[in-house]
Amino acid sequence: MNSEKINCAGFGGQGVMLIGQLLAYAANEEGFNTLWYPSYGPETRGGTANCSVTISKQPVNSPVISKADSIIIMNKPSLDKFEDKVRPDGKIFINSTLVNKKVNRSDVEVFYIPVNDMAAELGNPKVANLIMLGAYLESTKLFEDEVIIKLLKKSFGENKAHLIPINQQALQAGRIFIRQ
Repeated sequence: MNSEKINCAGFGGQGVMLIGQLLAYAANEEGFNTLWYPSYGPETRGGTANCSVTISKQPVNSPVISKADSIIIMNKPSLDKFEDKVRPDGKIFINSTLVNKKVNRSDVEVFYIPVNDMAAELGNPKVANLIMLGAYLESTKLFEDEVIIKLLKKSFGENKAHLIPINQQALQAGRIFIRQ
């Protein structure tokens, strides 16, 4: 990998910023140059939120991504906005629980992952984003779960340490979905 450019988008509260931060921090842990650039809609929760992440062996000079290598889509308005912003031969990861629209492109690889349904099966609807991250990581082979879990432990601290196992299960569920 020379570089990977990712856009993550969804409603505020779906954890798209956390996906972006974890990718950026993991890249940093693994010795890559990285840039995470968040963009929020006017509402705090329920409004649109997206971020771009660039991971590179070279210095990253700009947060602007004209064509992403991968996009992670958590809701339909985000698919409408970002579908054309992935390069040919790129990858689109779609939360098929909330997005019932099919991608109109034959030049990209598309993964329809029912992350909300899968999170409900795990017993915690808040881990849908980690399921999506696991699917992305399995498809791209970018990072191992260990680096993500290490970062979660660091950010969660003692107070939220009890959430590590469910997040670990969520990452694995996403990986398993892609393998099948």
